[in-house]
Amino acid sequence: MRNPVKRPVVLAVAAHPDDVELMMSGTLALLGAAGAELHIWTLANGCCGTNRLSREAIARVRLLESREAAAVIGAVHHEPLFDDLAIFYDKPSLARVSAGLRAIRPDILLTQSPNEYMEDHCNTCRLAVTAAFTRGMPNHVTEPPEPAYDTPVALYHSLPFSLTDPLRHPVNPHFYVDVTAVMGQKWEMLACHRSQKEWLDVSQGMDAYLIAMKENCRRMGLLSGLFEFAEGWFRHSPLGFCGPDHDPLRELVKEKCHVAPLE
Repeated sequence: MRNPVKRPVVLAVAAHPDDVELMMSGTLALLGAAGAELHIWTLANGCCGTNRLSREAIARVRLLESREAAAVIGAVHHEPLFDDLAIFYDKPSLARVSAGLRAIRPDILLTQSPNEYMEDHCNTCRLAVTAAFTRGMPNHVTEPPEPAYDTPVALYHSLPFSLTDPLRHPVNPHFYVDVTAVMGQKWEMLACHRSQKEWLDVSQGMDAYLIAMKENCRRMGLLSGLFEFAEGWFRHSPLGFCGPDHDPLRELVKEKCHVAPLE
């Protein structure tokens, strides 16, 4: 009997509940439609994202919202490991993130930019990248213990939410993904994070939380020169992760991907 073809496994790792929905969920939805198995993992529990609830109460609310959002595209949701502002690039944290990554065994890893506006985002990126790099090292001890594996993994970084680096310099992606057809799902996923919209309205004056997401995608679409709405991506160096021409994200989304011209 012929063995079934393995579905590619896609893991999106971000710092906080709603980070994936803001910057990655359109591409995730397209990958799911192309047959990939989807996983979403936010490392922090969102315990600081409120001005009225206790840490424990808001963490419970945001966990439920995250599960609801993942269900929109049929993604497996993974539990957070840390409190907000407690994502550190250290040995104990790396051991825990490495265990999670080895258990999931992604073929495609989506994570945040290494040059983001807050440290939780930057440290999430560093932990995810190092966990992927050490996936095949048996002597790298994880917590809990998970066996090493050596299949290729392709890494991609989303843009920062501001579309600039921390010093306000605009960032230009390596390629654009046309998310026009899945903007309804992206909007629905972000709308699940009701408590975060409330918090941002109060703390940052973002009265148009969902509209700001849509305008970011519209801006990326305009920059692509081809699409109405797009998400921008950077492709990580393949060294230590996969072959130089291994680019499964682009292979899966096909014509919905447009590589930015070299400057």
